[in-house]
Amino acid sequence: MRFAALAALLCLPWPASAGEDWPQWRGPNRDGVSRETGLLQSWPDGGPRLVFRADGLGAGYSTVSVADGRIHTLGMLSGREWVITLDAETGAQLWATPHGEGYRDGRGDGPRGVPTVVGGRVFALGARGQLTALDAASGQIVWTVNLLQQFGGRNISWGISESPVVQGGRVLVSPGSRRVGFAALDAETGELVWGTEGDEAGYASPLPLDLAGAPHIVFFSGERAAGVRAEDGALLWSYRRASNRTANIATPILVSNRGGAAEIFLSSDYGTGGALLELRSDGAGGVTATEKYFTRNMRAHHATPVLHEGVLYGFSGSIFSALDIETGALFWRDRSIRKGSLTFADNRLYVFSERGDVALVEPSRAGYEQRGRFELRQRDRSGENTWSHPVVANGFLYLRDQDVLVAYDVSDR
Repeated sequence: MRFAALAALLCLPWPASAGEDWPQWRGPNRDGVSRETGLLQSWPDGGPRLVFRADGLGAGYSTVSVADGRIHTLGMLSGREWVITLDAETGAQLWATPHGEGYRDGRGDGPRGVPTVVGGRVFALGARGQLTALDAASGQIVWTVNLLQQFGGRNISWGISESPVVQGGRVLVSPGSRRVGFAALDAETGELVWGTEGDEAGYASPLPLDLAGAPHIVFFSGERAAGVRAEDGALLWSYRRASNRTANIATPILVSNRGGAAEIFLSSDYGTGGALLELRSDGAGGVTATEKYFTRNMRAHHATPVLHEGVLYGFSGSIFSALDIETGALFWRDRSIRKGSLTFADNRLYVFSERGDVALVEPSRAGYEQRGRFELRQRDRSGENTWSHPVVANGFLYLRDQDVLVAYDVSDR
């Protein structure tokens, strides 16, 4: 019987899609891009098939991460913040672990950051600065520390929103104090490895990159962009023009990285704009940062743009825009979908407006090319802005609106 069952299994067609996890903020490479293939290139009327609806996530704007068959996120329930884990196929809750006092704000309560999953552990940073490492399978706490209390920082106007980088056995974060503005903690123990004098925390999440073979972290604080050597926390460069001094939210974007040079794009709203910077190693451990251009054609607010084949797609203010990354020139602007956030997978942009519209868009330099659209059902809407970002993982599109997470099958099978 076993051999017959195995033979029957081998005769079944292989899945059309090549799935990929989404283990941290903005995906595997922190660039908003999934390498997944075999996905629908257009949607039927009404959108793709709904697979499940999961509620009980509580208040908050945290996006999900997906790894090893589990969904991880944060939410506020009964005045407390929780790290919550669901089954990625069914939405059933697997565990929930309390994570400190909940955060309340006039523009929306609850946590904002996204858990990072590395090596069977979940690293979650809450809106009040609580950083916790948990076992991904059980939810058991390995260690926890409050960054604001530990390093003498203060919370920012709309709550800590950062999603931590975990790299080389260290957790890289912005504690938001003058004494320790940028920091590396040991991923096994939570103990401080190094701390660098810095700034008030921003809302942006850091970007890791290698420059001439040396790990390098780009932070976007409340005041500036800054490059820090990952080994010892040495401050290598800083740049202020792209900072609006109100709310720097968009993650820095790695544009190119070759030899001893890299290019990154920084952007913020509140009337500011974006800049392409060249980072160049001097061969002796130092780095220079040179502005290649500054543009007001991309003013990213809460959503980080996505780069594809030399075109930067994103919301400049409230208008969906496409920018030539080499020059900063505008290809087009379009108001077909309202201000929101986006993700890229299998030659399509998944756009999630802050009012619950969802669009599938074909990337093009010529103009906005929509290949499908639907709206979240009224029963799945909170009435708040949908500021959680779309996630595509293993053939599913995950969309969260406060207490509710919905999953759609976007695989072409």
